[in-house]
Amino acid sequence: MNKEEIIKNFNQNENGLTSHGIFGLPFGEEESKVVLVPVPWEATVSYHGGTAEGPKAILDASQQIDLYDNLYQNGWQEGIVMQDIPTSIFYNNQHTKEKVAKYIDKYVEGEIDKELQDDINKDCEEINKYVRETSLKLINEGKIVGIVGGDHSVPFGYMQALSEKYDDFGILHIDAHADLRDAYEGLTYSHASIFFNALKIKNVTKLVQIGVRDFCDEEYNLIQKEKDRISLFTDYDIKKFVFEGGTLKKKYKEIIKCLPKNVYISFDIDGLMPYLSPNTGTPVIGGFSIEEIVFLFEELLSSGRRVIGFDLCEVAPGKDYKGERNEWDGNVGARVLYKLCLTALKSQKN
Repeated sequence: MNKEEIIKNFNQNENGLTSHGIFGLPFGEEESKVVLVPVPWEATVSYHGGTAEGPKAILDASQQIDLYDNLYQNGWQEGIVMQDIPTSIFYNNQHTKEKVAKYIDKYVEGEIDKELQDDINKDCEEINKYVRETSLKLINEGKIVGIVGGDHSVPFGYMQALSEKYDDFGILHIDAHADLRDAYEGLTYSHASIFFNALKIKNVTKLVQIGVRDFCDEEYNLIQKEKDRISLFTDYDIKKFVFEGGTLKKKYKEIIKCLPKNVYISFDIDGLMPYLSPNTGTPVIGGFSIEEIVFLFEELLSSGRRVIGFDLCEVAPGKDYKGERNEWDGNVGARVLYKLCLTALKSQKN
């Protein structure tokens, strides 16, 4: 069947269709405008683990989402699909995590195991290569790519791929953390260093960070040094503006004005209030509500910005009081992911 026939024979009023793909949609990669690339990798996690299970948790929970959405009505008809979760990456992740654990045991005692450090960095480079090559192939096929992590280190290869397609683009970074540390714990591709690394890509002309509420002196000093290239709007900055009588709309317009025409959205789930993602790797008090994020996306669309890609990272399934898997984090992650897909689709449709 062609795409039109697939849509005609699909009942969008049903959900829970586990025989179908992400969000219960019946599309394959050929019929889809958005292709989601799952990367179950969390080797450099520095607090709680579990984000390697994020893609599976999101996929499972996504089957219960209703497709109607005011952000882009019938946007699902453009096609959204998730690639198969690569089991090889999931198992390699476990092996590398064991190396990291040994490395950190020595690191906290003041000893640098250079051989182990190089080995870990090499493993991370392999992930970057996989994500870069996979993303670039899809970009060249005219697809919008979304990376589904995994920890926040995994989108770096995609950012590299986008730099081969676009002369310049900005990053809208939603997160509780700045992630601007230089080789955190001595590991070049740590999840806490993703945007330090991203700034090495010359085509990334602007980094706009919002909702940040936990960062160190090293990161603050870098932000001050790179004021023309980095704009930081902390969680408190945004809320204080509203507390003093300003509107969220006005603050969002100020934020979006900092961005160039082409925008990449990097979304760490811990940018939300902790009750929405309690099992994420490093939760921090404060954060956005879902409604505040949707309003941000609406304002981004109204501005005429073009979303060229996105990632969603740090979703981790937890367990309930019986020790059974809790679907809450996956449920919230799936809904945020759907909003990201629709925002990217509509921005390019416009």
